[in-house]
Amino acid sequence: MGTSRRQLVRRRYLSLGLGELAAAGVFLTIAFAVVVPRLDDGSRPALWFALVPLLAVLVQAGIYWLFARSWVERHPMPTFLRRLYRALRQVDVALLVGGLLGVLVWLPDNFGTRLGVLAIWLFGVIEYVNYFLVRLSYPPRLWLSTVGQLRTPRLVRDLDTGR
Repeated sequence: MGTSRRQLVRRRYLSLGLGELAAAGVFLTIAFAVVVPRLDDGSRPALWFALVPLLAVLVQAGIYWLFARSWVERHPMPTFLRRLYRALRQVDVALLVGGLLGVLVWLPDNFGTRLGVLAIWLFGVIEYVNYFLVRLSYPPRLWLSTVGQLRTPRLVRDLDTGR
């Protein structure tokens, strides 16, 4: 990969990494500043059980993209990061399962709150799938034509290098 092409990819990875970290920050800020003050004490645990797995996946993804800038098209993902992200893949499944159990135990009585909490948890599942199973993220105009191709996510391809 030429230097100029590599620089374009590095810029894209920077944008993706900062975007995922910013998304995590926005979710957390909205939770603390807007949502939590409006929830009754019985509904708050459900919010956190839904939100923590999503935040974990977003932060891991953001850090991955930022680290990936250093090895893109030069060498494989470093061994310690491959081991770490393989472990995190399992941790994320446990967080999502535990999160769902927590959401169901503390499921809010209010229909809108219940729907919101379940949507947050489902978004965490979608992010997990996008990073560890099948790429779901494409530009809007290409989404319908490409999502059905079931492409392997970049993170998984990096995890499979150096085997």
